[in-house]
Amino acid sequence: MIVIPAIDIKGGRCVRLEQGRMDRETVFGEDPAAMARRWAQDGAAMIHVVDLDGAVEKKPGNLASIQRILDAVTVPIQIGGGIRDMDTIRMYADIGVHRIILGTEAIRNPALVQEACTIYPGRIVVGIDARNGLVAIEGWTETTRTRAVDLARRFEDSGVAAVNFTDIHRDGMQTGPNIEATRELAESISIPVVASGGVSTLKDIQNLIPLEPFGVIGVITGKALYAGTLDLKEAIALTRRYPDEQVSSRLS
Repeated sequence: MIVIPAIDIKGGRCVRLEQGRMDRETVFGEDPAAMARRWAQDGAAMIHVVDLDGAVEKKPGNLASIQRILDAVTVPIQIGGGIRDMDTIRMYADIGVHRIILGTEAIRNPALVQEACTIYPGRIVVGIDARNGLVAIEGWTETTRTRAVDLARRFEDSGVAAVNFTDIHRDGMQTGPNIEATRELAESISIPVVASGGVSTLKDIQNLIPLEPFGVIGVITGKALYAGTLDLKEAIALTRRYPDEQVSSRLS
């Protein structure tokens, strides 16, 4: 399992939101690229970047900041927020983004996901953000009637690299990840799952490790790192102490 630090960009600054609400932001830095360098130096195997303005505007809103991140580090970057068409996917792929996250379009235009997976195999991630088990889209401003598990199942055998699963109620709240919902999703599909939302301390990472045999390959964490309740180096070291066979024995 890998620990993936998050950088959420709004107005060119590094911020964190509570439950995805744009009116509940905390600014943690004026330079997202400097933050990316910090996480890279601490050993991050991947960095998760969200264009919050893009999610609302339905098009890239912080491209200059994203480009500076790409120029600053060699760590693979995954991008989400405001990616609604093949031109945007192609643009991000061309400038060196390793993985591209499609959220709203997974509901609105699943054919786009299929096409992107064909053109960019291993580089497309489906972002599933759930509120009470139901998928939320349009920057979390609209809740659909589609269950997170049902949406994920639609992309079996499509070539999706991973599903990023976020429990919105826990995002930015540091109340602990939704272990039960994450496990249910991972058990329901063969696509690898990355957990997100609610991580507060090293104990939360430890609680997620037993889900690895079910297909939970990573965890995204943001506010806990910025608030200082979680140390990235310690979290990475913890996940490396538990090879798959040890995790399996703990579950038996």
